[in-house]
Amino acid sequence: MPNMPNPMQLIADRWQPSARWVQRAALACVVMAVVIVVTGGAVRLTQSGLGCPTWPTCTEDSLTPTPAMGINGVIEFTNRMLTYVLCAVIGVTIIAARARAPRRRSLTRLGWAQFWIVMGNAVVGGITVLTGLNPYIVSAHFLLSTALLTVAVLMWQRSREGDEAPRELVVRPVRQLAGVLVAATALLIVIGTVVTGAGKHAGDASKNVRRIPLDWHEITQLHVDFVYIVIGLTVALWFTLRAVKAPAVPRRTVAELFAVLMLQGVIGYVQYFNDSPEFVVGTHMFGSCLVWIAVLRVLLSLRERGEAPAVPSPSAGHEALGAGQPAAASNR
Repeated sequence: MPNMPNPMQLIADRWQPSARWVQRAALACVVMAVVIVVTGGAVRLTQSGLGCPTWPTCTEDSLTPTPAMGINGVIEFTNRMLTYVLCAVIGVTIIAARARAPRRRSLTRLGWAQFWIVMGNAVVGGITVLTGLNPYIVSAHFLLSTALLTVAVLMWQRSREGDEAPRELVVRPVRQLAGVLVAATALLIVIGTVVTGAGKHAGDASKNVRRIPLDWHEITQLHVDFVYIVIGLTVALWFTLRAVKAPAVPRRTVAELFAVLMLQGVIGYVQYFNDSPEFVVGTHMFGSCLVWIAVLRVLLSLRERGEAPAVPSPSAGHEALGAGQPAAASNR
């Protein structure tokens, strides 16, 4: 019995996306990862976390929300449906990365990593509903979304560069300082989820929703302290890059991070001194995504891997055939 053709190979034989097409698809994954974070926040801030009281269906008897569930059911169900949109975007990106020649396994692996993170987070989202919005599970749900954003940004960056061995643009102590900045920002985000878990926006109007048993003002102060640490590290890194005469790109990305941090700080203070209004909290969640993207771009700007490989020319293909290589094997 002949071997069944690989569907991915069949697509690659008939469609050759450009490098820009793959880059835009990877960027679309980044955008959708941010959208999922923001819409997930909207579910909590509109008290729609239990708009669909069970999972994977919306109710025990219905896959979709019923009219009696009102707007909360619609909001929660819409957020669930966005997961399918996200999977579709990731799927198209995987196919585009696989179809492009020369084949780059690093891109397809990052695409599949996104897919499996989404699948895992969908299960965590279901557990969130089934546990009545347990704040620790809610925090894990958000952090997995941040992990998805991390892989999406990495794939976007890799789609714009080559596969050469990384060439460091700065000396090791500077890279270590950047690593400390990334770690401090990660802790800042984790503490932010604790602030959310201890705060007033539980995700449902019911008084029975469990909260993290910490003083909200104290944990918020710790969050603010880490904001100052991250800002200090950012400023230190910028001056260090100037001192070692680093290339312009790393210095520019650090300056962009500083600008995002300043904007996020203003939003945070408005949120704190106005008793956390829903719209401002949602904006702050969007800002946290921008901060994390900016931090990752700083880290990735400290090395280069050459230019993205070009599509082989027809003459190169004829030369390969002349050397005795079967045409069908050229993309395997």
